[in-house]
Formats: sequence, structure tokens, C-alpha cells
Amino acid sequence: MAERLSSTTVSTKRKRIAQLAKQMPTVALTSLSHHIDVDWLREAYRRTRKDGAVGVDGQTAAEYEPNLESNLQSLLDRAKSGDHYRAPPVRRVYIPKGDGSKTRPIGIPTLEDKVLQRAVVMAMEAVYEQDFLSCSFGFRPGRSAHHALGALREQAMAMGGGWVLEADIKSFFDSVSHGALQDIVRQRVRDGVLLRLIGKWLNAGVMEQGCVYHPKTGTPQGGVISPLLANIYLHEVLDMWFEHQVKPRLKGRAFLVRYADDFVIVFEQEGDARRVLDVLPKRFGKYGLQLHPEKTRLVRFQRPQGRSNPKGGDGSCAESFDLLGFTLYWGRSRKGYWVMKSKTAKSRFSRALHRISVWCRVNRHSPIPEQHRMLSLKLRGHYAYYGVPGNSRALSGFLYNVQRSWRKWLFRRSRKARQSWEWMNRLLERFPLPMPRIVHPILPRVANP
Repeated sequence: MAERLSSTTVSTKRKRIAQLAKQMPTVALTSLSHHIDVDWLREAYRRTRKDGAVGVDGQTAAEYEPNLESNLQSLLDRAKSGDHYRAPPVRRVYIPKGDGSKTRPIGIPTLEDKVLQRAVVMAMEAVYEQDFLSCSFGFRPGRSAHHALGALREQAMAMGGGWVLEADIKSFFDSVSHGALQDIVRQRVRDGVLLRLIGKWLNAGVMEQGCVYHPKTGTPQGGVISPLLANIYLHEVLDMWFEHQVKPRLKGRAFLVRYADDFVIVFEQEGDARRVLDVLPKRFGKYGLQLHPEKTRLVRFQRPQGRSNPKGGDGSCAESFDLLGFTLYWGRSRKGYWVMKSKTAKSRFSRALHRISVWCRVNRHSPIPEQHRMLSLKLRGHYAYYGVPGNSRALSGFLYNVQRSWRKWLFRRSRKARQSWEWMNRLLERFPLPMPRIVHPILPRVANP
């Protein structure tokens, strides 16, 4: 009952904040933290994942919850008093990256830090959702990667393709300038409590092998506030710049689609594309960011002409490009028209298969029903993301390769004679894996862009 009341109360407060921000789009709001009370923190706690890894203090949700009300009250008092709250460092761990040959670091905040960051996100999100542009999709309510792909497809089809600037920001989350980020936030939010908390999280440091490091740049690793701060940063650095300074100076049409730090810009004319490609590194350099030289390129992506092959009228082939784990290309519809299609990118296909092969190897001695249950969950998760129109062949290929990996590691459970595919087919009749399906027959559109 208390949770339902908290949700209703917080929802009402967030609507008030959003309405105020919408009415005053150019004014910096100075009074937001007074909305954050115990009910607000209780709702933030409800939205916080409880089964995640523990932070540097080792505290779990099971230990925190028995005295939840008093713990939340203490957290609220410390956060608003200023000097009594000290942001703990983030615990750094490494997980496999790509094909497993490399690792990447991730940060694990403490449970209380997650709750407090979620509370601040809930307040600031209500403000910035009134400011963010329709080209931004990542980590926003009611927007997903499939919404970004749908918007890209719709606008590219309407424009007949063009020239695609496929860009990659080098180590974006580790390169964000603390000073520039705080200056950008102050343009819209000047609440002392919130600004102080953000400053403490930016300077909390990272704990690795018992030592604490204090990076001079980057957003809080693993923190729930990190995606919001990243969106705020790129809203100013890229979105607003492109919309208000670049587009008015172009000779042809152009549009931007951004999901967090992944983005593409599509131009109608090659000259516009090349001019923006020349000036974009300078714009990013002003804010401490760099474009990856090997992953940033200009792609000719004009709709092919003719009916016999995917070649343009001048005999040159339209290229493809990658975004959000998909390869985008021109292909024929069932009625014979040229349409923009999506298929699983080769790198993502290989990465997903490698992870499943590793899982099958590690768990090959587990009971077969349990292996079947987990593999079914993994396949359904894969279909839920990659099940888009035109991607049936890649989904079928993924299922076939998962069956091969499962068979390979089942046959290595002992030194007995290896069974045949006939044995494996009988096993799959008893424990059938989910068949591929198109989960998103039509890429979704944002209701209120």
C-alpha cells in the first residue's frame, strides 16, 4: 500500500516539474530537491535493481530492506545536509568484450548510491525530457533502439537515402569533461543539492584491487545517472549544434539519429556530408571528445536504381553501414520495391555465438533440462532484439549454430564414443529450442516525438 501511494505521489510531483520545465524552456530551475522526500526515495528504491553485484561496502538489498524506512530517512538527511554525505568509490570489475579475447571495465556503485542516483535521475529526467530533441533515443522513457531504427528507416526511405556519416566516439563515457558537463547542467538546473551530489559522484573515484583512483574525466561508472548525464552532454555538444547551427547552413536535407553515444547523420548531398565530416572533429575536440579514425566514415547510401541488381544508375553499388548491432542496407521488398532493410551485424552475430558457446562449455555437465531452459531463454532474448523484418535468415542461422554448439559440448561430457546428429535430433525432439520469429513485424514509431 505504501509503495502504491509513493508511486502516485512521485508521479504527481514529476508531472509538476515537467510542466514547469515546459513552461520555462530557457530558465534554469533552482528548486528541485525539495520534491525529494522519503516517498520519493522509496519509489527510487522500488525502481532499483536488487539482485545486482554489491559495491565497495558489501551491502545487499536483503540487509538494507528490514530497516528500509529508517535507512531511507538517514540517506535523505545525509544527502540534503551536504557535508554528511560522501559518495563512495565505485568498485571496478572486468567482463569479457566482443569475442572474449579482450575485457572491458564496468563500475559497481553501492546500493545506497544507486538509490540516491535514481532519485536524482527521476527529478532531472522530468526537466530534460522537455528539452531533448526527437533525434535522441537512448535511455529515455518510451524510446528504444527499435524506435531509433524505425525513425532512421522512415526518414531515409522518404529521402531516398543519400550519404551516411557513420561516426564512433572514442571512449566516450571515459572522456566527458567534468567541468564542461557541470557547466552544461547549470544552464538548466541550478539546485544546490543536486549540483553538489553530481559533483561528488563525478569525483568519487574508482576502487580497483584495493586502490582508489580519481579520474579527471568521465561519467560515474556503472551509475544509473551516467546515461542521463551522457544524454545531457551530447544534447548540447551534438544535437543542438546540428539542429540550430549545421542544418540551416546545408544545401540539402539531412537528419540525425542518436542512441546514447551511437549516432549516424544522413545527408541528401555529398558536399554537405563532407563539410560536416571536416568540422565534426573540431566540434567534439572543443568538449574533450575524439572521433575514432578507423570507425568514422562516409558511406554512399543512395537508393539503387533499376530492377535486376542493387546497383545505382552509374554502376556503383550502394554500401551498407552498422548501427545498434544491425547492418542497414538496400534490398527488395516482396512487391519488388527498393526498401531499407536490417540484418544482424556480423560482429554482433559472432559475439553472441561465442558467448553461448562459452556458456555451453562451462555448463556442459549440468542436467540437460536445465541447459535447455537457459538456452531457450537466451534464444528468446536474441529474437526479442534482432527479430526485425528482413532478418529471418540471420535468426535461422543463429539457431542452427546454437544447436551445433550445444551438440559439441554435450558430446564432450565424457570420453565415450561420440553420438551422431541422429542422437542430437532425437534430443531436440524432446527438448526443442525456440524457433526464430519476427518479434517486431513493424519497427515502432515514437508516439510523441
